[in-house]
Amino acid sequence: MIRALLVDDEDIARERLRQLLSSIADLEVIGEAADGEEAIQKTVELQPDLLLLDIQMPGVSGLEVAACLPRPRPKIVFCTAFDTYAVKAFELHAVDYLLKPVSLHRLAQAIERIRRRAPNDADDDVDRLTRAVPGASARLLARCGGRYKVVPQREVLYFSSEGGLTRLHTRDRAHVLEPTLSDLEERLDAALFFRLSRATIVNLESVTEVRPLIGGTADVVLTNGATLEVSRRRVRELLERLGGRLNAPPPLIGSPPAASRPE
Repeated sequence: MIRALLVDDEDIARERLRQLLSSIADLEVIGEAADGEEAIQKTVELQPDLLLLDIQMPGVSGLEVAACLPRPRPKIVFCTAFDTYAVKAFELHAVDYLLKPVSLHRLAQAIERIRRRAPNDADDDVDRLTRAVPGASARLLARCGGRYKVVPQREVLYFSSEGGLTRLHTRDRAHVLEPTLSDLEERLDAALFFRLSRATIVNLESVTEVRPLIGGTADVVLTNGATLEVSRRRVRELLERLGGRLNAPPPLIGSPPAASRPE
């Protein structure tokens, strides 16, 4: 039995999918979501086997939802009305998609392919797709109490891994994310973000000062006053990245303090 979650901001589209799916054997619709935040919420709560995921939704697109889901993801079939570029990307990366209005024949074909796929086969395909489509990861979904909050990448000061949890830090507060730091690093804007250490990824635009330390490590100071440590092997690359950034003043380079500390 395939347990499916329907995600579309249009009530009529969800109702049509539900009616079509009622004729497919061994498939149960366990829930619906009308936007990206609700889609993440219900995916985490219900643990569906399959997402039928609309792409064009206000606030957070279906591609952004897919990029934010923790691995292993449910299998995903995207639905789109007119995005020619996205369709080409789906075909290139072997990701299932349906063109609206969805027909029963085409839907049945997609479900049959889903049945034949191994449980985690789709994860790498979806990762490659979301990296290939511009803007697919421009925003993130962060957990905020019992809900999810949309956070544009550029509002993030840094990400950290603390006690097994991934945290997204903005100027005002910290939020919990589902993906690990390693998952995030693969899909963040590489021109904007830099891995300082195993536990931290920083937004380079938020760095105001670099303070070299005796022993080869360093600290960075951010626009909100937070201080983060840089591992020894990443200091040189960090300075090169900061020095090479355009349209931003170079960070201040502080003098090494009298005492050092371990990496």
